[in-house]
Amino acid sequence: MHTIFLIYLFFINLTGYAMMGIDKKRAVRGAWRISEASLFWVALAGGALGCTLGMHRFRHKTRHWYFRYGMPAIFLAQALALWALSGSYDLFRLK
Repeated sequence: MHTIFLIYLFFINLTGYAMMGIDKKRAVRGAWRISEASLFWVALAGGALGCTLGMHRFRHKTRHWYFRYGMPAIFLAQALALWALSGSYDLFRLK
């Protein structure tokens, strides 16, 4: 089960990274664009790291505050959720 989840995370992050690159290329050419909502949906589906890396690699959407702060915030929330769900901590342990 963990393997399937890791494969999913790999591909959803690859998709987010690629979508940022494709949208940047289309923006430069003045062609039809990928909607901002689609980029955020991919991020919310687990691809926030890929979207964030793609955003910086392609210098795309970095001027928009909701991308500059939103994508890393989504990634941080997802990372904390995975950490909490993993059970590899004892946050409320009183010793």
